[in-house]
Amino acid sequence: MKKRTAFIGAILSLIPIGQHLIIKTGVVLSSSVLMLSMPQKVNAESAEFYSNRGYEKIEEGDYYGAIADFNKLIKQYPYYSEIHITYHNRGVAKESINDFSGALKDYEEAVLINSGYSPSFVGIGNMKQEFKEYIGALTAYDEAIRINSKETDAYIGRCNTKLSLNEYYGAISDCNKAIKLDKKNQFGFRNRGIAKEEIGDLNGACEDWGKASIFGDKDAKQWFIDQC
Repeated sequence: MKKRTAFIGAILSLIPIGQHLIIKTGVVLSSSVLMLSMPQKVNAESAEFYSNRGYEKIEEGDYYGAIADFNKLIKQYPYYSEIHITYHNRGVAKESINDFSGALKDYEEAVLINSGYSPSFVGIGNMKQEFKEYIGALTAYDEAIRINSKETDAYIGRCNTKLSLNEYYGAISDCNKAIKLDKKNQFGFRNRGIAKEEIGDLNGACEDWGKASIFGDKDAKQWFIDQC
């Protein structure tokens, strides 16, 4: 079998592979569109100002600028009601510049503040995976799923970790769950295809890579061309 690279899921396409959801504070969902729940003109000294500006900078790829805004928020408004989300989003920004140790600390701080916040447990799992601390990664993903059984990225991350541990049937099971929640999840199809190749099911692998390629996975498209 050729060595493949499994990916951890990304909820937002603007965030690099291996990273996940950034959360915008002070918003409500309306008809699948993010709407600000506060006036557009906010007080320049408010916590929401720094939070939302940092979020926007992440979307623009200005990760250092985002970190600077989150630093200001944490320093000036340590009792902000959504401070755990600030730590989470700063973790995403740090992850984006490959500061994995810094990202892990921020995700851990987020769950210390709010132990029921599943996205940060996914972040912890991703960073543990990055450091090849696979048992710790599985523990974090398990906790994310315990909190929210529909946390798609937790299943993708756990699938990825099980691939690293050569637990291919367990990996397929987790990717199945992720795909059931999100039928267009390219990482689920990509990683499940890798697992199927490893157990000798090349036809199944090709089918999954074909679907992953439809949803934008260039590596899976090449694997399909080369082997299917």
